[in-house]
Amino acid sequence: MPIRSTVVVVTWRGAAHITACLDALAAQTRPHRLLVIDNASDDGTARLLATHPSAPEVVRLPRNAGYAGATAHAVSEVDTEFTVWLNDDAAPAPDWLAELEDHVGDAAAAGSRLEYADGQVQSLGVNLTPDGHGYDTPETPAFGFCGGAALIRTRTLREVGGVPASFFCYYEDTDTAWRLRLAGHDIVTVPTARVTHRHGASTNPGSDAFHRWNERNRLLTLLRCAPAAIAARELARFAAITALLPLKRDVPEAPNFRLGLRCRVLGEVALRLPGTLAARKSITRRSTVGRGAVWAAWTSR
Repeated sequence: MPIRSTVVVVTWRGAAHITACLDALAAQTRPHRLLVIDNASDDGTARLLATHPSAPEVVRLPRNAGYAGATAHAVSEVDTEFTVWLNDDAAPAPDWLAELEDHVGDAAAAGSRLEYADGQVQSLGVNLTPDGHGYDTPETPAFGFCGGAALIRTRTLREVGGVPASFFCYYEDTDTAWRLRLAGHDIVTVPTARVTHRHGASTNPGSDAFHRWNERNRLLTLLRCAPAAIAARELARFAAITALLPLKRDVPEAPNFRLGLRCRVLGEVALRLPGTLAARKSITRRSTVGRGAVWAAWTSR
């Protein structure tokens, strides 16, 4: 059987969990190419990759480019019909890749069923809130795929602009799915493509960095993909809440309500604004569906 997919595993200091991921990939019933992008790990990950029986192809980056930067780099390395994203803390069932390939149909991408260790659903994809937050949903249909385990047509991924490398981490999957929707493509979920996921093994959800990446990349995704009025509204709302924080008595303790973090987010968005608006124009040129139509279809559910 010809190889149709390249499974791209991005790792950074993954020594504690990547062996389980590689073992699960070695047990797949469907042949594939395995490409590991190592974000300059310094914890022994390189040795594990070099000695694993699956003998993965490894590209070691000179610095940590994050999940987004590494998957963006991988786009130029893939020559198969499908590019498959898989987190290094994920262990797919043996028929996972076969289920994705067999059920993607004519869609541009197919998402998986990500589960916790006890079998409960973590994600069947990503949906949008009315204020433009992307969130993992346990239900279908889903707006997009969770980037922890998804199959994407390589040519289509390139046609819609690849992966936003500067995001570093988080929202690269939502942004990519959004651009696919704008270009008129369908995205499906394959619930039988099961993956056990140790969520956040590498990124420490709840940390300052986690919240900074999430808040910044949500705003950047909206500026790139959402209707202009929505993007302007949410950026103005974020700035207004930030400005009023010193005047409030009861401020939530979550890191994303810390004044310094929010000011840093606004500064990073401002620095990226020219490039983001240029990307928006490119996305518009490639679009066949109106931004308003996509927004209305997926935030009114």
